[in-house]
Amino acid sequence: MEVNVYDFDKTIFDGDSTQKFYLYLLKKQPQIAIYLPKQFIYFIPFSLGIMEKTKFKEKFYSCFNIVKDIDKEVEEFWKIHIKGIKKWYYEKQKDTDIIISASPEFLLSPICKKLGIKHLIASKVDNKTGKYTGLNCYGKEKVIRLNKEIPNTIIKEFYSDSFSDEPLAELAKKSYIVDKDNLYPWWEYKRNRK
Repeated sequence: MEVNVYDFDKTIFDGDSTQKFYLYLLKKQPQIAIYLPKQFIYFIPFSLGIMEKTKFKEKFYSCFNIVKDIDKEVEEFWKIHIKGIKKWYYEKQKDTDIIISASPEFLLSPICKKLGIKHLIASKVDNKTGKYTGLNCYGKEKVIRLNKEIPNTIIKEFYSDSFSDEPLAELAKKSYIVDKDNLYPWWEYKRNRK
């Protein structure tokens, strides 16, 4: 069966859901601000390429351990931010859609349920400790996870805002770069950027 595959952040959702959730938490539960100095310290080696992305994200997400009822906060967050789902996605949506994202699974799972999306592949992050099970679902890892979790998938159309998703774009019959609310054929857009 042929399916359409989508990245989530800045693709079908307007912005980065993890960043927006973090800012939402800062307002709702400002006690997590005590982690800001530690998060900044870890950002320095990450930005210099010394610290691997999964390890940096684990350190950043460690603030979740003092959040009161994080599952409830995620639900409340999406009540406000469901409006960030882009109109063009609703027009294209099918029951067989697959979302593949580097964002935490616990964060995206509720919005996917609300939207009726049955297949979500995302980074497995413990919502209490910030620890990862496996690698950050990014770049080539997205293809590995897709082949493992939904084998023999034929991608009819693929949509993403980032060239880091080229391993998935190469597998699709048609691929599109998403720039805000505009959709461009992937390879044509890439050629024109050179």
